[in-house]
Amino acid sequence: MRLLLDTHALLWWLAQSRRLSETARAAIADPDNELSVSAASAYEIGYKQAHGRLPPSPEPVARSLRRQGIELLPITFDHAAAAAGLPGPHRDPWDRIIMAHALAERCHVVTIDAVFAAYGIPVLW
Repeated sequence: MRLLLDTHALLWWLAQSRRLSETARAAIADPDNELSVSAASAYEIGYKQAHGRLPPSPEPVARSLRRQGIELLPITFDHAAAAAGLPGPHRDPWDRIIMAHALAERCHVVTIDAVFAAYGIPVLW
């Protein structure tokens, strides 16, 4: 199964947080699943760290992802256009890019956020 980690799921996985559900933890740890993260998550993490909403990471996130074999998905013009074209009411730009990635790449999104399912995106939690 192709899994796209939402930003909070990624951070909770890297921190080995108990906030990550057992189902999500098992799916991420399963070597048969392909793991990916949107470039939008890099921006979200950096933005929130710069504004004091997240603590600095002990290791650069990109290095952690490469070390764990998690694919980094770039944002293309088509992804951005698809995100902009998604219907409302959800306005979070990071979530909208992740939704566009999930739809284009045919991924299940690992997220606690129920809004993804409202957009027809398969969610794993």
